[in-house]
Parts: sequence; C-alpha cells; structure tokens
Amino acid sequence: MTIEERVEKVEMELGRAKRRNRLLLAVVLLVVVLLAAAMTVDVVRRENVVKAKMFIVVDENGKLRASLGADKDGPKLKLCDDTGKTRIFLDVDKDGSALFLSDENDKERAFLGVTKDGPKLGLRDENDKLRALLNVGKDGSALFLWDENGEPRAGLTADKDGPKLKLADDNGKTRVNLDVDKNEPSLDLRDENGKLRAILVVLKEGPTLFLRDENGKIRAALAVDKDGSKLGLWDQNDKIVWSTPP
Repeated sequence: MTIEERVEKVEMELGRAKRRNRLLLAVVLLVVVLLAAAMTVDVVRRENVVKAKMFIVVDENGKLRASLGADKDGPKLKLCDDTGKTRIFLDVDKDGSALFLSDENDKERAFLGVTKDGPKLGLRDENDKLRALLNVGKDGSALFLWDENGEPRAGLTADKDGPKLKLADDNGKTRVNLDVDKNEPSLDLRDENGKLRAILVVLKEGPTLFLRDENGKIRAALAVDKDGSKLGLWDQNDKIVWSTPP
C-alpha cells in the first residue's frame, strides 16, 4: 500500500470517528434535555401536592386557631376561638361523620351526625343536657324534646302507620296521645297516674267520644253517625243508666 493510500485510509477512519462522536454527543444532549424536562414536571407536580400528617394554623399572637389531621380512625378538623377553645370539630371515621359545635365555655351544644342508621341532629343546654333530638331512620323520622330536668316532654314520630304526637308532664308520664293512621285518627287524654280518661276517635261510621273514670271504666259515650247522634251514661258497675233512643 502506497503512502497516499495509507493517508486516504486514515482520513476516512477519522471522518467516521467524527461522525460517531457527533451522533453520540447528540444522543447525550437529548438524554440531558429529557431528564431536565422530567425533573421540571416532577417539581411542578410536587409544588401542587403537599403531604403531611397534620396542619396547624395560628394567629398573629401565636394562638392555635385551626388544625387538620388524620389518624388511624380518620381525618379530623378543629376550629378554635381567640382563647384557644375548640368551637367546631369535624370528624370522619369508619362509623360515619359528625359535626360538633361548642359554646364559649367549651361545652358541646349541637351535633350533626350521619351513621349507617341515618342522620341525627341534637341540641344541648348549658348544663350539657340533651334537650332536642331529630332522627331520621329506615323506619321513619322522629323529634324528641326534654325539659331542663332531663324528663321527656314531647315526641313526634312518623312511620309507615302514620304520624304520632305524645306530650308528657314534668314527671315524664304521657298525658296526651294524638295518633293519625289511614283508618282512625284519635286523641286520648290521661291523668297524672297515666290512666286513660278520655278518647276522641273518628271511625268510618262517624266521630265518637268516650269518657272513663279513675278505674278505667267507660262512664259516658257520645257518637254521631249517619242515623243521628247517641249519648250513653253508665254507673260504676258498668250498668247503663241513660241513653238516647236508637
């Protein structure tokens, strides 16, 4: 091989080496650009997502005003007043969710919860006694009221049979029952011993009023139907002493 041929061969090999180097450099630059782009996207994503077990918010005086956290039971949110007392507490766990509202004395005054049985709303007085409860369940809805001594005083329910209203005295004994169903709306009144003393009912035939004595015996009855009105009186031995003509 002549010197000229050797020089030409070396120049060709150098040319191929330069082309390989330029191609390798281009590949390296492309990889660098792709990595930089991926890192930029990851940084942007991380800037929009913050992970933590708890967040705490304080005011300008450094007092706790809010906290948001999560434990094994579920997430919880607390909002505090300027004295640091929790006034609102929101809780979610496996049994349902609940919202609690407290007064300035840190006493719970209202709660709203939703469980598998349905939603409930409760109101308490300043002595932490339950005074009102509204409940909605699979069998119907109900409203109950208590007095300051914790005695049940009123109950209003509505189910598949119809609405019912009960009123009680300060001893918790039911004195009034108002019942409405698809056939016979009725009102009954009871004495202080819980004994039935008066019943007003509307039957298919017409309205009827019964009056009973302290032993539960009917002493008077007044009825109105399509044939007219009737009145009957009985003595203590259940013997009728007077009645209108049939």
